[in-house]
Amino acid sequence: MKLTHTINPVFLQLINFIILVYTFITYVPWYILSGSRQTLAKSKQIKAKPVTNKPGSSYRSVNSLHCLASVLYPGCDTLDKAFKYAKTKFKDKKLLGTREVLKEEDEIQPSGRVFKKVILGKYTWLSYDEVYIKATNFGNGLAILGQQPKTNIAIFCETRAEWMIVAQACFMCNYQLVTLYATLGGPAIVHGLNESEVTTIITSKELMQTKLKEIVSQVPLLRHIITVDGKPTTWSEFPKGVIVHTMASVQAMGAKADNVSKQQARPVPSDIAVIMYTSGSTGLPKGVMISHSNLIAGITGMAERIPHLGEKDIYIGYLPLAHVLELSAELVCLSHGCRIGYSSPQTLADQSSKIKKGSKGDVTMLRPTLMASVPEIMDRIYKNVMNKVNEMTSFQRNLFILAYNYKMEQISNGYTTPLCDSLIFRKVRLLLGGKIRVLLCGGAPLSAATQRFMNICFCCPVGQGYGLTESAGAGTITEVWDYTTGRVGAPLVCCEIKLMNWEKGGYYNTDKPYPRGEILIGGQNVTMGYYKNEERTKKDFTVDETGQRWLHTGDIGEFHADGCLKIIDRKKDLVKLQAGEYVSLGKVEAALKNLPLVDNICAYASSFQSYVIAFVVPNQKELTELARKKGFKGTWEEICTSAEMEREVLKVVTEAASSAHLEKFEIPVKIRLSPDPWTPETGLVTDAFKLKRRELTSHYQMDIDRMYGKTK
Repeated sequence: MKLTHTINPVFLQLINFIILVYTFITYVPWYILSGSRQTLAKSKQIKAKPVTNKPGSSYRSVNSLHCLASVLYPGCDTLDKAFKYAKTKFKDKKLLGTREVLKEEDEIQPSGRVFKKVILGKYTWLSYDEVYIKATNFGNGLAILGQQPKTNIAIFCETRAEWMIVAQACFMCNYQLVTLYATLGGPAIVHGLNESEVTTIITSKELMQTKLKEIVSQVPLLRHIITVDGKPTTWSEFPKGVIVHTMASVQAMGAKADNVSKQQARPVPSDIAVIMYTSGSTGLPKGVMISHSNLIAGITGMAERIPHLGEKDIYIGYLPLAHVLELSAELVCLSHGCRIGYSSPQTLADQSSKIKKGSKGDVTMLRPTLMASVPEIMDRIYKNVMNKVNEMTSFQRNLFILAYNYKMEQISNGYTTPLCDSLIFRKVRLLLGGKIRVLLCGGAPLSAATQRFMNICFCCPVGQGYGLTESAGAGTITEVWDYTTGRVGAPLVCCEIKLMNWEKGGYYNTDKPYPRGEILIGGQNVTMGYYKNEERTKKDFTVDETGQRWLHTGDIGEFHADGCLKIIDRKKDLVKLQAGEYVSLGKVEAALKNLPLVDNICAYASSFQSYVIAFVVPNQKELTELARKKGFKGTWEEICTSAEMEREVLKVVTEAASSAHLEKFEIPVKIRLSPDPWTPETGLVTDAFKLKRRELTSHYQMDIDRMYGKTK
């Protein structure tokens, strides 16, 4: 994973000698003053152990070998109690922050398209006490509108402070919060609303105008729409019987009825807190029933992996709150006195699409210390930074590469590089505000190259997490002093993990040197199952003889000697070719996704064929440059549909696949270049940017037929 430089060998020897002298001189004071003796010792410790010596035994964190953790604070066994505890402890401290919009402008692009740009001001904050009062009033107001405890209420809204206030109101009053991604398509929204039989939905003005108004007539039980940000400009489109309210008006109603909350039945740990509709990589979204005790256990496990979590921390929230990763992360922060500043992918950085040139993005203003991300976003950061490195002068580029390679060696041995951090990587670190101390990645596998890049350039540990909506987001998280790559860490203190044999794939928990098999997660964080889908619940969840509930994840993992888990395959991604070889599509994609020429890739294989094919979203800048070098002229669409350019990209892909040691039968033989990116809005990837294989297969069916030589 080292970068390649172009330095004269003699000059390089001199530089290496200077580095050696510097390392020798600074090692002793660094070792004494940095406290890294403890870090080095911790990195080598056993992190999880099997409960018994039998094959297939479950692994537990060494911190919870005898008893799994399930409660964050004594007596706080439901989410409303946890928030009340935090409100009492951190009463006047800042909690939720939102940037004020100073100005909006339309910016005309050279292509003629109009982009909306914003100039944003400072963050304004609500304290713990203010959020608690707003949530109480909103919950009371919903009761006046007729909402009953243990009934469903939907939120279909972007990530913002009001989303969390609504959630806390529902937790207090024991309303079952149905969450829907803001990027879901119409049929998926209708499915979720009708299946959960909601009569009230909470949304924003924009989503009401752009998505809800088109499908409201297909949701016959709907009676109330509550907008979090004021009245929309038009009202006439809504069917008779549907009343539109503002969040402020519902809170005003609730503020005048203090006695309502006292009459409400408070939740117990086994009550449903959230019915979370997954964006789903296959078919219609499924509603996962998550109880109060599930979420409490999950955030207990996650919090234990973040050292020194507390009032000095600032978390930036921009991922969808309808995703269990973001909801869990924010609940962890809320329960520990942290501040949560809200953002969006369009306003996150100074260069983000909605930020007017010369204005400041959210990370620059907020300067967060904690951040969660998904691999797709990290891969983009990695490629953008490396593109800028390639545009540097030869001296600057070689200096960066030397520092990068030097730091890679140092952190691999558990050492820090303060000089490189301050002189070379400071500007890169400022891309995320400059103060990030823990960066958590989840939602999908993160490539080793990207993980190491983030470690080096952003000067902070990158914790890979593994969990599912069905496990309340909890499973594993790497410890901050573990600088290995490609692993997801040891089980959290709230759960245990075991590996079950999968004979079809050839994975057994008796394999040497590492036991392998399908990952099963057990613990109080394992959820109640799928809403109104008993058949699927019985398939994915089991209960053993001790009463422990287990989730069958469908992912294949292996346990290393120190108790850390590595994801090596997925049952759904394994395809048997015509000649009998098994191909892991995820493995093929992981080997090729970090190519500068590739923005996204989906491998495909048919059991009736003898080779693999792939759909590729190329990087526009890289492919345009390749076309120029090859003398090919045309529009972006013409470049992507050109058989000549397909062959050129395939050469690059084939070479990279061989370098990544893919087997010959795993290397794509034919590719199709897509001029259009895959986004959640296109329906081809989930909100966590996981591939939707069924939708991609349907979308590219004609190309599949062409690449496999089928004729009609």
